[in-house]
Amino acid sequence: MLSVAFIAMGTLLSLAQLAPARGGGHINVATIVGSINPASASYLLDAIEASEREGAAALLVELDTPGGLVASTRDILQAMLNSSVPIIVYVTPRGAWAISAGTFITVAANVAAMSPGTSIGAAHPVSAGGGTERQPTPTGQPGQEPPPPGQSVDVGMEKAENALAAMMESIAQERNRNVEWVVQAVRESVAVSETKALELGVIDIIAENRAELLEAIEGRVVRVAGKERELALAGLPARQIEMTLLQEIFNFLADPNVAILLFLAGGIGLYTEFNNPGLIVPGAVGLVCMILAAIAFQILPFDWVGLILILAGLALFVAEMFVSAFGALFATGVALILLGGSMIFDQPDLSDLTVSFWSVLVPAVAAFALFGGLIIFSVGRAMVGGQTTGVDELVGLVGKVVSPLDPEGKVFVRGEYWDAALSDGSGESIEEGASVEVASVDGLHMTVRRVESS
Repeated sequence: MLSVAFIAMGTLLSLAQLAPARGGGHINVATIVGSINPASASYLLDAIEASEREGAAALLVELDTPGGLVASTRDILQAMLNSSVPIIVYVTPRGAWAISAGTFITVAANVAAMSPGTSIGAAHPVSAGGGTERQPTPTGQPGQEPPPPGQSVDVGMEKAENALAAMMESIAQERNRNVEWVVQAVRESVAVSETKALELGVIDIIAENRAELLEAIEGRVVRVAGKERELALAGLPARQIEMTLLQEIFNFLADPNVAILLFLAGGIGLYTEFNNPGLIVPGAVGLVCMILAAIAFQILPFDWVGLILILAGLALFVAEMFVSAFGALFATGVALILLGGSMIFDQPDLSDLTVSFWSVLVPAVAAFALFGGLIIFSVGRAMVGGQTTGVDELVGLVGKVVSPLDPEGKVFVRGEYWDAALSDGSGESIEEGASVEVASVDGLHMTVRRVESS
């Protein structure tokens, strides 16, 4: 009798492990569009925690990302691999991609799906200028070969590549996906379409929309937290999990393109305010942009060398106003800002996010240079021109004698009456109505000289 009870209990436990993952009778949906950064990572971790707390049947992550920070990606992967709720990653809509960090997240899902017209891969660390480069080492790994004679190997890039390849290999083995391909995605920056990804065993399904996806994976058995679970999701209501306001703000700022634009806009605003004290608005806007840029630099890993080059370029802009360099300092400043901007977020072992050189950095620096050039031209012209304010600018003006200068009298100059005397001290007199030129001004008294009428 006791043996029968044990057999019954064992059967019930086995059935419990294969029970449909209905949980609370709903599916949570998290949407990530843009880079993988601390804000989007916090959002996805909150979504996983909420799904576990609510007992959701599954968490559906709709993904469209160009990549992101390595640290944020690791946090997401750790949470996904240890989640007690099935996680489905769906690369959507058409035209979306799961590049770099997005590849890791897709491969780590219990179910990986893509919409038609999407792509995945290119998980190689990013090199300076936003490009990618192989840094092979003689390890015998797929896609690697000894470097050509005389060619040095970038140790930092190689280290980042090896670490990411090992992590990707481990995840692919855990989720029973194509290990060889995912390692190539890291080492050789391979990217494929959704049909090729399905053929290679990188993803599980191609679906036109969410409903088709849930229907296609109905009854699929997945391994969650060491236990097998049967998915029963078709027809369940979906609950969208939204980012908090702070997460949305930080997610917006955690874009290198936004960060560099804010920094340049802040520099223009403060520079304008310093040259025209009292305008208030440019200074206030510049200060706000600088504060937001500082927050962005706290989120994104940056290179101090790149930041110093940008600051040096700005300093040369200012120096051009006071040094007659015939534009040499100005041109050098532009070059330094371009160089620093391309380097400032070049951290291949920490992030694969960089500033878009041609589409963002070059137009932004060109606009900054045009605005700065106009200011430099205006200030320079004012510095070499004559004085246009104060009593000293009266020198050289022509007025009319309103009472005879014998030897002193009054003259009318620029709408004002002045006490005046002859500048040569000759003692001659100048009759009323004669034209005189101002020679000097001392307080409320001026000296004049006769001007022959033409």
